[in-house]
Amino acid sequence: MTPIFDGHNDLLQRIVAAGAGGQDLWLKGNGRGHLDLPRIRKGGMVGGFFAIWVPSPAGLDDDESLRQLENPPFRLPLPEPIAPDAALPHAMAQAAALLSLERTGTLRVVRDAADLRDAIAQGQIAAIMHMEGIEAIPDMDALHLWHRMGLRSLGPVWSRNTRFAEGVPFAFPASPDIGAGLSAEGKRLVAECNKLRIMLDLSHLNEAGFDDVAALSDAPLVASHSCAHALCESSRNLTDRQLQVIAQSRGLVGLNFASSFLRKDGRRLPLDDLDVMIRHMDHMMGILGEDGVALGSDFDGALMPADLADAAALPNLVAVMEKAGYGQELIAKITHRNWISVLERTWKPS
Repeated sequence: MTPIFDGHNDLLQRIVAAGAGGQDLWLKGNGRGHLDLPRIRKGGMVGGFFAIWVPSPAGLDDDESLRQLENPPFRLPLPEPIAPDAALPHAMAQAAALLSLERTGTLRVVRDAADLRDAIAQGQIAAIMHMEGIEAIPDMDALHLWHRMGLRSLGPVWSRNTRFAEGVPFAFPASPDIGAGLSAEGKRLVAECNKLRIMLDLSHLNEAGFDDVAALSDAPLVASHSCAHALCESSRNLTDRQLQVIAQSRGLVGLNFASSFLRKDGRRLPLDDLDVMIRHMDHMMGILGEDGVALGSDFDGALMPADLADAAALPNLVAVMEKAGYGQELIAKITHRNWISVLERTWKPS
């Protein structure tokens, strides 16, 4: 079975919601969501980025928001910013949930590339602690504390502004060129992440912020779960110019499985043709090269394609790659080798 290393999942919210049953949900599953250990094993997944994310009080799952998302054009307003003292309990609960999974012996929170490779070799799920939207990090001292706890990847924003940067609203058709660049604190954040070798994730960041990170960072540029704007004009997707900037840094983009970021019409309805994912991969490889494209599912955080309903269905995507004429070497790069390579280059001692 082809090993899969995944650029983004939101499982930790479900683990926290399960309370004392979180470990049991992980080990046995409950038939809901996209991820648990049995389905991860069935799908060949060997590791990935486990996101810590603070929900907005007013979500995007009310009837009116869903109606708009299913019927473009739309532009949903950015959720209100969240204060650090309100965000911290959520973030800590999810970090604790990830560490509770580590105590089962089936998963390891990895802190460097050697640790990542060893976890996979030992048959453990190699988990990277990632924070998506860093409301729970008010300053650089807190960043160092989270790094000591195991944080090795962060996105300055979800689609909600922080003191560091501005996110893009959920909008279609729309450009990611919405809003201002990094704040002074955001620019300091880039420098401190470079020193600590914390990966900076550009997914959800607006174009001006993207350009600021590109100008300041000495690490490969990475967007963990995004698609090609040329094929789906969502504000969340990357333009060809952005892809070129990532290519110049020898960076990487993890293809998002979310149907609404893949479909040409931008509708939040299940994608019924996985060949669309091949078209996004082909387009991105045309700019990034074979070493610059990987997978970033957004499992447990988005609406999946009909034939990719959960982690157990990952072999369906591999089969579509094979049908498209991708050789085994290219498939191995996209499914796991490219992520491991970019992390080795990002996490190397400065």
